[in-house]
Amino acid sequence: MLKKIIIFFVLIINTLLAADKVNLYFNKNSIKNAQTTVLYLNGKDIKEPKLTITDKKININFNKLPLKNNSYYALIPTSYYDINKKIKIIVSYIKEKNKDFKSIYLNVKEGDYKSEVINVKSSKVKLNNKAKERTQKEYKEAMNIYNTFSTKKLWNKKFILPLHTPITSDFGTKRVYNNSLKGYHSGTDFKANIGTKIVAANDGVVVLAKNRFYAGNSIIIDHGQGVYTCYYHLNKFLVKPNQKVKRGQIIALSGKTGRVTGPHLHFSARVNSVQVDPLQLIKTLNKL
Repeated sequence: MLKKIIIFFVLIINTLLAADKVNLYFNKNSIKNAQTTVLYLNGKDIKEPKLTITDKKININFNKLPLKNNSYYALIPTSYYDINKKIKIIVSYIKEKNKDFKSIYLNVKEGDYKSEVINVKSSKVKLNNKAKERTQKEYKEAMNIYNTFSTKKLWNKKFILPLHTPITSDFGTKRVYNNSLKGYHSGTDFKANIGTKIVAANDGVVVLAKNRFYAGNSIIIDHGQGVYTCYYHLNKFLVKPNQKVKRGQIIALSGKTGRVTGPHLHFSARVNSVQVDPLQLIKTLNKL
C-alpha cells in the first residue's frame, strides 16, 4: 500500500514538473544555407521571450503561436554564406519575475546550388560612377526597409506563388555575368511574357514600388513579423507605396526592366533582413 502511495506522489510531482518545464526546439534543426527554420518556445507563465543569434548579433522577437497558450515561435533565417557551421542561439525570457536563459544550436549545411553563365550589356556589369552611386543608394534604401519591419502579423491565410509558370532559374544559382563571377541568384525566376499578371503572395503593405538599376520596376511587400516578398523586372505597377494588398490581388504586369536577358518575374524574399530561398520560406510559413 505504501509503495502505491509513493508511486502516486512521484507521478504527481513529475506531472507538475513537466507542466512547469520550458521547452525550446526547432521544427528542423538542420537546414541548408539560405533556408529558414522555426524555433518554438513553450512553457507556463513565460513573458517577454527574445532571442539573439550570437555570431550575427541579430535580436529577434518571438511571436505568439495562434490558438495555443504559453507557446511562441520565431523565424530563424540563415544566410547564403552560412555554410557547414553551427549557429548558436540564446533565448531569454521572464518566468516568476526572474530572467532565465536557454541556448540551442542550429546546424547549417551547404546546399547543392547550381551555376550558370549570363551575358548582358557591359554597362550592367562594369558600372560607371553614376550607376555605382545609384545602386549604392538603392541598396541602402532597401536595407532600411528590411531592417524596420512591422512586428504585427499581417497575413492569416497560406502563402501562394505570384504566378504558376515554369521556373527558369532556381534560387541560389551561382551567377557568372560575362565570364565574371558576381555572386548568386537571390530569388526564383518564373517564365513570364511581357504583360503577364503578377499577384501578391499574401496580405501585406506595399513598402516600395519604383524603378531600380538591377531589379528594374520593383515591388516589395511587407507581410509583418520580418517577412518580405519582392517582385522584380516588372513592366507596369498596379499598386502604390503604402497601399494594403490582399493575397492573390494583381499587383503588376511582368516585363524585362533592369538587368535581364529577357522578360520574366524574379521573385525573392527576406526574413528579419536576411535574403532566403523564397519557395522554401513559403513551405515553412504554410506549416505554422
